Formats: sequence, C-alpha cells, structure tokens
Amino acid sequence: MKLFHYLKYFFFHVIGLLSLGTLLAGGDYIILGFVAIILFYVIGDAIGGDDTSTPEYNNAGILTFQLWLALPLLALIVFSAVWAFSAGDALGFGAWVSQLTGYDVLAAKAQNGIGHGVAAVLLTGLMIGMIGTIPAHELTHRTWDKISMFVGRWLLAFSFDTIFSIEHVYGHHHYVATRQDPATAPRGRNVYHHVVASTIKGNVSAWNIEKARLQRINKAVVSWHNKFLRGHAMSLLLVAAAYGIGGWQGALFFIACAVWGKSLLEIVNYMEHYGLVRDPQEPVQPRHSWNTNKRVSSWSMFNLTRHSHHHAQGEVPYHKLRPYPEAPMMISGYLTTILVTLVPPLWHKLMTPKVLHWDQHYANETERKLAAEASLNSGLPAFEQAYGQQHIRSQNA
Repeated sequence: MKLFHYLKYFFFHVIGLLSLGTLLAGGDYIILGFVAIILFYVIGDAIGGDDTSTPEYNNAGILTFQLWLALPLLALIVFSAVWAFSAGDALGFGAWVSQLTGYDVLAAKAQNGIGHGVAAVLLTGLMIGMIGTIPAHELTHRTWDKISMFVGRWLLAFSFDTIFSIEHVYGHHHYVATRQDPATAPRGRNVYHHVVASTIKGNVSAWNIEKARLQRINKAVVSWHNKFLRGHAMSLLLVAAAYGIGGWQGALFFIACAVWGKSLLEIVNYMEHYGLVRDPQEPVQPRHSWNTNKRVSSWSMFNLTRHSHHHAQGEVPYHKLRPYPEAPMMISGYLTTILVTLVPPLWHKLMTPKVLHWDQHYANETERKLAAEASLNSGLPAFEQAYGQQHIRSQNA
C-alpha cells in the first residue's frame, strides 16, 4: 500500500504518454485521444469520489524525480506534435519510430488534415498546461533548489510563462484575493477577459518585482541577470527550435500550442480564486482559495487540487499538502471546472451561490464589507440583489 502512494502520481506520466501515442498515431486518433483524456477526468472525478488521505512518505527524492521527469516528457510530446504537422521528417524521427514500433507514422502523418491539426493544438496545449505548468508550479516554489528551478523554468518556457516563477511566488502568494493580485478574478468577470487581463498585469508585476530585486543587489536591470528577460529568451529559443523542425509552419503551430497552454494557466487562476476577497492586513488562510479533493485530479496533478493548504503554506511540498475538506470547494475536479468556466452564463449560475455562501460562512467582518462592495461592482444582478443598499448600510453600521 505504501508503494501505491508513490505509483499513483505516475498517472500524470501515463496521461502524457497517451497523448504522445495519439499524436504519433495521427489522424482521428488525435481527436479520440483528446476526447478520451477529457472524459477520463470529467467522468473519473464524477464517480471517483474524494481523496482525503495524508500518507507519510519516507523517500521524498522519488517524488521530486517524478516532477523532473516532466521536462523530457513534455519536450518529446511537443517535438512530436510539431513534427506531425510540419513538412519533412526532421532528424529522421518518423523513420526511426516506424522502424521501432512497426507502425508507419510517416503514412499516418501524411493523412493529417486541418481538423486533426486543431485537435493536436488543443491536445498539445493541454499537455503544456498539465505536463508543463503543474510540475513547474511545484518546482519553482523550491527557490533553494537550483535543479528544480532549472527544470521548472524550462517547463514554463513552453507556455511563454517563465515570469510565473517570479510573479506567482513573490506576487500572487502575497496579494492573493486582494485587488492588487492580477491572478484573482473579481466577481462578475468572465474567463476570457481574465485570461487577457491577468496575462498583461502578471507580466507587468513580474517586471516590477524583478526590477526591484536587481536594484537591491546593484545589478543592471537590462542584463543577463534579469530573470524576466532571460525567461522570455528561453521561450524564443523554443520557437526557434520549432522553426528548425518545421519552418514557419512548425513555429506557428508551436506558438498556437503555447498560447493555449498559457491560457489554461490563467483559466486555472480564474477558478482557483474567483470572487474571493481578503483584508490585505490579514494573513492568507485556507479559506482564501477554492479547493477540491477529487481523486483523479489529485493523483494525476500532484495535489494541485489541495490549493487551500498550498496558499496557506506555499513552502509545503505537494505530497505533504492536507485536503482541508472544510475549505470552500470548487464545482468539481480541475478539467470539469475548466470546461464550466468556458461557458460564462453557466459559470456564474453555479458559482454565484458558492461565492455568496463564502461571504456568509467563511468571511470575517472586514471581508464581508469588501465582499459587499465587490458584489455591487460585479455587474451581475444576482450579486447586486443579494447586497442591496439597506444590507450595505447595516453592515457598515
């Protein structure tokens, strides 16, 4: 049983290998693979129940190595995807795979059409978000570990988001659930607005954080010491590599996958903190993040689901995060909740009651005043109706 608690996190790698296989199989297999992964999460979280176990681990090095494995896995997935939708056979990769497996991937590649290309972008971007951002999120919190930071930042480079290692760790965790946090979506905002707004403001925040750091240590802002600039250069190198594999077609395909992968991160930011408020003078507590303990999401996403504990104690490694079943809960697991965010009317219908419940049962007195103000500025009738002027005056009395 103890061995299983290590093995369960390999669900993450199995999903990645399944995606790799469908990309190489080509044609309708790509569409089927993408749909199968979505259904696996949606149905699995719906029927799999919650995982609230907190096992003890004596070999933390294995758990870290599982995270490190994400980099070669993601590199292979992205290379295969770019190769599959580019002319030629870069590095003789197709001939080698065909000889190794007995499956003619070159013939399969020749049958790929526009619809398959769209599915491949969606699938590869999903893998950039999952195989890239999720372990990178864990690794870049380990600021004392040079190897983990190296692996984490390269994983983020696939989504043009190395600034996440700056803004998330030193900005978001400090300002979460306040107006100063680009990643916290205010009440009434839709996810499409949030993806753009959070991306722009997150980059500005990361630049300011890095600029202040360099000034403190008397280093030039525009220099190799600047992790903001160096990180975006890493992403440009990956674009250049995609160009080397498949010319402009390969580069544009990779850019589309990367932008979708980055968008997924901002969608996750959106659903992890939507509508929550916090007094900036108060410490971050588990109630300031939406949580979920769905088994499939937890096992295959390195406990990213236990977000309430993560924000209360950002330095705690993923295998030590507690489930906090009393914390405010998301709609369901991560993929299911992502799908709901993409339909704003459905999102607001399901989330507005949850946010109002949070106001009543989780918020302190100061936060209730902040919640009332946020609700009146939300533009949503349900929030405005819940917080009429008479209710506001009674709270301020």
